Amino acid sequence: MPEHPPPPVFSTGEAPNFRQSVWDDHLAAHVAARARDWLAEDLGQECDWTSVATVDRDAVACLNVVCRRSGVIAGLDAGSVVARVADEQLEWRPLVADGTPVVKGDVVATLAGPTRAVLAAERVLLNMIGRMSGVATATRQLVDAVAGTGCRVYDTRKTIPGWRLLDKHATRIGGGWNHRLGLYDAILIKDNHLAALLARGLGPAEAVRQARAFVAGAFPADRAARTVVEVEVDSLAQLAAALPAGPDIVLLDNMPPETLLEAVAVRDRLENARGRRVILEASGGIRPETVRRIAETGVDRVSSGWPTHDAPWLDVALDW
Repeated sequence: MPEHPPPPVFSTGEAPNFRQSVWDDHLAAHVAARARDWLAEDLGQECDWTSVATVDRDAVACLNVVCRRSGVIAGLDAGSVVARVADEQLEWRPLVADGTPVVKGDVVATLAGPTRAVLAAERVLLNMIGRMSGVATATRQLVDAVAGTGCRVYDTRKTIPGWRLLDKHATRIGGGWNHRLGLYDAILIKDNHLAALLARGLGPAEAVRQARAFVAGAFPADRAARTVVEVEVDSLAQLAAALPAGPDIVLLDNMPPETLLEAVAVRDRLENARGRRVILEASGGIRPETVRRIAETGVDRVSSGWPTHDAPWLDVALDW
């Protein structure tokens, strides 16, 4: 099983993008490996002594997974993997698809099998679904807020350690797009990289050219062609310096809408002169109450850590 999902393949003229999460065997294996750790955390090297003390060994049950508030459900595909890891006799049955809008009281899945196994798996399943559904719900808020602008919503690496693939899969379920999965996944020249280069008298343009030369020399041709080169800037002067070097994406960090409008104009003038479109991505302070105004400036993308580091979980329960 590969360590990382397969890389993206770009068609001629397609805007460069990062690899995107899909539910597949790779992600299922990732969930299974994590589920063993989650269950071990809850059961230790022993068992659920409460159930052993109070529930007959042969008892069976079928419980409903019920939403306690409205949102976007996520994690139901992964639920079947967790149930199987917990006990092969458990039967997990989703009643709706991941990405479905739900309201308080909706039953989204059932879990059936030996009662002791159901109770042992309960909290692990609900934690996973609650977390993923919270991320998907928050992402959908941002996506809905920018509807009609042509702007895409991307996630970030501000994820819970060990949970990144699930957080990013939840982003996709919520209608957003995945930014790079990790440091291995693209060239992203950020402020601290630029600070290190500035000590040598080099600026954003030299950073992009150096990165391009490295990619061309270090990677096979097919990988080099699909490796995104992005540079972060925090001023219009840095943007103007970086654009002629030909980055795929420029990350506009913490710029107010008025400055973003100017940044788009600068990019468009260069595009008209050179015929090459550089994608503009806005980041910093992207929340439901701010994202529409930012998207309306004409940037192509916004990236936000809000869904993965600040949004509440979706409350779900397992009911008799």
